[in-house]
Amino acid sequence: MGQKGCPIERAVSILDGKWTLLIVRELFGGTRRFGELRAVLDGVSPKTLTDRLRELEQQGVVDRTIYPEIPPRVEYKLTERGKDVWPVIEALRAWGETLPS
Repeated sequence: MGQKGCPIERAVSILDGKWTLLIVRELFGGTRRFGELRAVLDGVSPKTLTDRLRELEQQGVVDRTIYPEIPPRVEYKLTERGKDVWPVIEALRAWGETLPS
């Protein structure tokens, strides 16, 4: 345990933090723009959202598409690697339903 070879440690290094998991959860609903993500993630700061999206993009979980429009339109969607996280998100949701509110 505690080694970089540990699969749990590798997974947590990608999905670390409250906002990261919630961003991934929202992107399972389909492609979203930055403003749409901010609207549904109540309390996330623009800086935090930007940082988390960049980290997810660097990890190959999120794909960012910039459209050459004025103003520029940027959309985010899950990659195939990102879609592989679904069982983890679903397991967390199921477990969360068993916890007291």
